[in-house]
Amino acid sequence: MTSQPRAERVLDAGALRALAHPLRVRFYDILSQYGPQTASSLAELTGESTGATSYHLRALARHDLIREVAGRGTARERWWERPAGMVTLTNPDMQNTPAGRAVMEAVQSETLTLRHQQLMHFAAHGWDEPEQWRDAAIISTATARLTAEQSRDLVRRIQALVDETITRYRDQTGEDVRPVTIRNDVFPLPTERGSA
Repeated sequence: MTSQPRAERVLDAGALRALAHPLRVRFYDILSQYGPQTASSLAELTGESTGATSYHLRALARHDLIREVAGRGTARERWWERPAGMVTLTNPDMQNTPAGRAVMEAVQSETLTLRHQQLMHFAAHGWDEPEQWRDAAIISTATARLTAEQSRDLVRRIQALVDETITRYRDQTGEDVRPVTIRNDVFPLPTERGSA
């Protein structure tokens, strides 16, 4: 089965600036991982007020990072979702200015902080999961000596497998179905051993 290249949204400067807030990154992650939420449910999950939650949701919606769920909710309680699809947190046009890089670094830093917190929570509490879920998880690191082209090929093959899995199971529901985070980190190490 050959995988089609997936569409990727490159966030413009306005969208990246809108996302460059710790609470907004957290909301974006929750909507990505757990599906549609209301301002009230997000407030409950994060300990924030519904007023603050609503304010940040509107800021994300202004830049099409999230959208209101059509046909769900009321005038008083709106449901929000993250549109499906890949989003990149880097913008080549912004990489060349200090302000642009600062915005991208802020978004990436908060995103990676949340990922790390989730990983550490699993490392500390994964033993409490049922055996079937403990056996279905992996935390693994490996190192290979590759050329840039070999690394690109590895990234393409891993991404094709991830894309196939997401496409196949995106809307799956059922008694044993849970959100599962899929992490895909491939990057070069410093060339100097002392730099690591």
